[in-house]
Amino acid sequence: MADHAYEMLELLNREAPAAAFDDVVRKARESGLSGDALAQLTRARDQSLGIRALFVRRQQREAGLAALVDTARDLTLPYDLDELLKVITRRARLLLGLDMAWVSFDDLEAQCSRVRSADGHASALTIGFAIPLTGGGVGKRAADGSAPFWSADYMNDKTFQHSSVIDEVVQAEGLHAVMAVPLRHGGTTLGALYVADRHIRHFTPDEVSLMSSLADLATVAIEKARLLEQTRYEVVELEQDTSRALDSSTTARQLRETHGRLLDLVLQGGGLGNLAAEAVKDLDGTLLVRDAAGRDLACPGGEPPALNEAEIRTVLLDAHTDRQPRSTADGVWVASVAAGDEMLGTLILVPEEPATDHQVQLLALTAQVTAVVLLMEQGMAAAEGHMRDEFFHDLLRGTSLSPVQIAEQSRRLALNLDEPHVIVIARPEGGVQGRVVAWAASYANRHHGLKSVDGDVVVLLLPGNDAGAIARTASKELTEVLGRPVTAGSAGPVDRPTGIVHMYQEARRCLDAVAALTGAGSTASPDELGFLGVLLSEKPNIAGFIHDTIGPVLDYDDQQYTELIRTMEAYFASANSPSRAAESLHVHPNTVSRRLERITEILGEDWQKPAQALQVQLALQLQRTRQALNKDVRGGRPRQAIGHRLPADGHRLTPDGRP
Repeated sequence: MADHAYEMLELLNREAPAAAFDDVVRKARESGLSGDALAQLTRARDQSLGIRALFVRRQQREAGLAALVDTARDLTLPYDLDELLKVITRRARLLLGLDMAWVSFDDLEAQCSRVRSADGHASALTIGFAIPLTGGGVGKRAADGSAPFWSADYMNDKTFQHSSVIDEVVQAEGLHAVMAVPLRHGGTTLGALYVADRHIRHFTPDEVSLMSSLADLATVAIEKARLLEQTRYEVVELEQDTSRALDSSTTARQLRETHGRLLDLVLQGGGLGNLAAEAVKDLDGTLLVRDAAGRDLACPGGEPPALNEAEIRTVLLDAHTDRQPRSTADGVWVASVAAGDEMLGTLILVPEEPATDHQVQLLALTAQVTAVVLLMEQGMAAAEGHMRDEFFHDLLRGTSLSPVQIAEQSRRLALNLDEPHVIVIARPEGGVQGRVVAWAASYANRHHGLKSVDGDVVVLLLPGNDAGAIARTASKELTEVLGRPVTAGSAGPVDRPTGIVHMYQEARRCLDAVAALTGAGSTASPDELGFLGVLLSEKPNIAGFIHDTIGPVLDYDDQQYTELIRTMEAYFASANSPSRAAESLHVHPNTVSRRLERITEILGEDWQKPAQALQVQLALQLQRTRQALNKDVRGGRPRQAIGHRLPADGHRLTPDGRP
């Protein structure tokens, strides 16, 4: 027995395999050893194997710790995050000799954990694969318990809740043993480190502890890599900020030099053409200079380019309101040349390439210097504009100036108020804003008129005779500029300054009437409103209304010696009944019908419709009243006597009584 025990010690000393210890017991049994002696030898073998297993575990622990130390040393190197995760997954797989390892990071907003790195042969588990946070699985159990969790045979383990998404991956990869270790930092779970094997495997406490230590080291390394990336990003941002600051400083210096050079050119007597020619050298494109009326003043280097004038006007109003150059859809830049609120002109830049910030800033500086030139050439243009507005405001309110003083003020402002002018009052939807005021000033300058702002409307005094047409033109342009409806009323013409106040009141009434009748976006003058215009007019044009409504029939009666007017009166008096009208006229109904047909030929098909019929009846009433007051209203020629014999079709008769 002692010999056998000694042999067990020798086997331990040689670190013999476990089978060698079993051979000692087998040989002793074959040599006849039995009873207590054999039982003692068996216990000695078991204890020896236990000691041997303890040595093996210690060796494995030492090897694992050594590998962990190497891993920790490896993780201290300056990796970026993706490279670091590759190192972590590779070390985790090799540390326990497993088939697969992967790392996932939690995405709380998407309620999932996404795989960021994987090591080992994998077909279904790829970068970006999402694992639901609300499902089951070993990762969920590890996160809930803030500790490692493993399963020796995942698919057959019913001790925890499964996730269908994870189960599909485990089956596709042929995995059995799976362990998840949470990655935690500062009380927050960042994600999880997974290891897996394609065989059933029971992880020992030492292996679990080893993986837990690796996860702690990985968490520290991940945070370090994140901080390093953030630091690098901040350094790059600082470098970019420094570069931008240097570029900005250089640009500011260049702009100051250019601005000073342009001012020196102006102060030395250089005109607008010289200024534009000097500025275009740095603008790298075609520069067009215009005055307040839109006339071209200078275009150095060639002919003015083709432009979308409607878009230019719209963009110019924005540029004038914001005091900054603005670009059209085609990349054309527009700057307002202004002195205070007064628009003196326009700069239009058509660059060869898309304009840079430097070019835009230089265009703004050029606009300022151009304003100085225009003020020097035009005198006090801004003060003159204020004087024009004040003068028009006085005219609208009823000026106390004498006719001589009005004429002198008009001469100073280059106005001729003895010529026909009309008043246009425009009311844009949304009220009068900066763009509306800028447009009104520009429009008045372009058309040699005056403008004023009165509450929610813009008032224009413009040369011309046709108030309706002038109002429609102005309203259309302002509607295009603002992109919203503009309602306008107009009146005129008037050829004396003292009549402007009455014309303004008439246009105001016309605006209110058209707004009430047809809504926003309409325009009208008193002449276009029919009998409403007669009612609204300060001095009703009765003769004009009668002429526009039934004048052709009156002329026909005069020329052909017919009684169409009398037939119309009888027709309306009999409630539009031809037969009753025939009775009152003592003629055959067919005669009335033929006369009505002739009236339709003269006035058109609509004269019997309700709206037109109302105006015709009013014109007939006014004509009868005028005849009663003045028998000779038709220029001294007496109208045909009522009751004169006529043929059935209303034509005049020859002296012998034949039609």
